[in-house]
Amino acid sequence: MKERKLNTDDGGLLALYSYGQEDAPGERRVVVVGGAFLTALIYRPFSMALAAELDKITGEGRGWAVDVYDRRGRGGSSEQPDDYSMETEISDLRLVLETTGARNIFGHSLGGAVALNAAQRFAGTPLEPARLAVYDAAVNLDGDMDVSWLPSFEKAVNDGDVRRALARLRKGMQPASTLSRVPEPILVGLMAVVSRTKVNKMFGQLMPSGVGELKAAIGVSNVVEDFAVLPKTTRFFVGAKSPSYYKVTAEKLHQSVHGSGLQVSPKGVHGSIPAAVKVLVSDIAKYFAA
Repeated sequence: MKERKLNTDDGGLLALYSYGQEDAPGERRVVVVGGAFLTALIYRPFSMALAAELDKITGEGRGWAVDVYDRRGRGGSSEQPDDYSMETEISDLRLVLETTGARNIFGHSLGGAVALNAAQRFAGTPLEPARLAVYDAAVNLDGDMDVSWLPSFEKAVNDGDVRRALARLRKGMQPASTLSRVPEPILVGLMAVVSRTKVNKMFGQLMPSGVGELKAAIGVSNVVEDFAVLPKTTRFFVGAKSPSYYKVTAEKLHQSVHGSGLQVSPKGVHGSIPAAVKVLVSDIAKYFAA
């Protein structure tokens, strides 16, 4: 694993980690854009597995690299700037692509929103990805996503009430789940238990940056037709067991992007990417290696 620190245009720092063949050319590099509340370290198993699977598919002498970076406000990267927005995310991804020379992008969840918005901006330029794939992209298309819970989530974060913030986040991001029907006082009590886990402790630490990234990615409604400029090679992956709105979003985007592909992972859940589920890693590797 190779670690680097990149200087951003606004005086910040990005922590970049590369797995696989460090000097792989751009056509054999994939940049991974992680989701909300998750650090690059969480994506290490997936990044390593994807690099290994790509090597396996393409054979000896054609090594691949997978580059994953800490987005602002997490891990080894600097905090979100005062004027943080989706423009910040696009600029940061541009820097990573220019540094690595990578020609392929993969985004998970909110990272999928970053990847799609950036690829839309890069269309027709040298940074337009040769291959672009997302899994359960968290994009608010045409105002379809209910974001009415965001202000109350932000208030709980600002008040330092991590348990209540977690409860409102879970209910808001999983509107059709059994969890969403649990009364908030009961759910807050439940969060008092689960917040002691290692992952949820990390969630708590990343809550302030989470407010900013959620507002930037889903707080603003995107027009589905605007994504029609994405590469026709784009592949929309979605988990069959993920919250239903991810599939609805993927289907809309697929219909908008002529020539794109839509692939449902039969056993996939929203967290299948960081968990490096073998069958999903294999499917993603086959797409990038095609």
